Amino acid sequence: MDDARKLENKVKPLCPVYEQCGGCVYQHVPYNDELEHKFSHLIDLLKSVPGFDHTVVDPVVPSPREYHYRHRLDLRLLKTRDQNIYVGFSPRDRFGVVEIDECPIAMTPVSEFIPRLKQEAADILPVKYRLANLVVRCGDDGQVRWGGIGKGSLRMDSRDYFWTEIEGRRIYFALETFFQANLSILPRLFERIRQLPIWSAQTHFYDLYGGVGLFSVALMDVYQQGYLIENCKASVDLARYNKSQLATDKFAVIDGRVEDHLDALSQAGAAHNVAMIDPPRAGLSDDARTFFVQQKVFQELLYLSCNPEALARDLAAFLSHGWKINQVIPFDFFPKTRHLETLVWLTPKAA
Repeated sequence: MDDARKLENKVKPLCPVYEQCGGCVYQHVPYNDELEHKFSHLIDLLKSVPGFDHTVVDPVVPSPREYHYRHRLDLRLLKTRDQNIYVGFSPRDRFGVVEIDECPIAMTPVSEFIPRLKQEAADILPVKYRLANLVVRCGDDGQVRWGGIGKGSLRMDSRDYFWTEIEGRRIYFALETFFQANLSILPRLFERIRQLPIWSAQTHFYDLYGGVGLFSVALMDVYQQGYLIENCKASVDLARYNKSQLATDKFAVIDGRVEDHLDALSQAGAAHNVAMIDPPRAGLSDDARTFFVQQKVFQELLYLSCNPEALARDLAAFLSHGWKINQVIPFDFFPKTRHLETLVWLTPKAA
């Protein structure tokens, strides 16, 4: 999507460093134009997949917030030889840092915290540090915390965890754990997932690459029993914390790589099994892809991808093994940037 900046300038970008920063690419066009361009890019990619029917792709679900939606920023700190300190984003065309005092796509508490972050980081920066990667984040309550200087600086006490409310349930996350960047669009995601005709009172739900338990928690009332698999220790700890706060046995938290539990997954015994796979940006590993396209225990598969290129590669493998793509629902989790989140509902070849 590198041609996004070539679109005709129609609106004035809100960000004063838009032309230098390597993050946003759509601030110069109306939001509807951005959505249309992202949809066209996704269609072009998926049309290259042998056997793909592009008519199953829905229009992009827009974000409720066009700006001020990101609850997390990852910033670069650079100290020069003359001891000047700069905090900002990586530039588009060169090394260094594009210094910022605000970020219009960040939630307001995070954006307003940036000048204070610079000062606090400068105050504790060790003498020998030249570079640091800073993480600044907030949750629904607007409380901002940051880390990134010194070993363990991203660790948090449970009393300081961030939280957001999903489907009436509070779910917690931390500086060091993955969590979807746009909290405002999550209700629309779960509304669409719940509308899919895949749920029953007997459904067993497999939340793979499950993180802190977002899907296990938000969908608790539409499945009978859940199993969450995650290998990041911090995320596993948060998933168990979320489970304890809800005082539920509705889902089990299993520590480890999905690839290390493939034999166990192949023995899933319920009559109706639904799997949610939300893999890293690189998509499915070779081992996981081979397993999923060949397995016969999941009657429904939901694949959530933040990387259309990796998604196209993986969908090609599913289609080559007779799987059916029932619906593709793109979500604009990242307005003004080149990124797009895509949900795919697949079913295996009939026996």
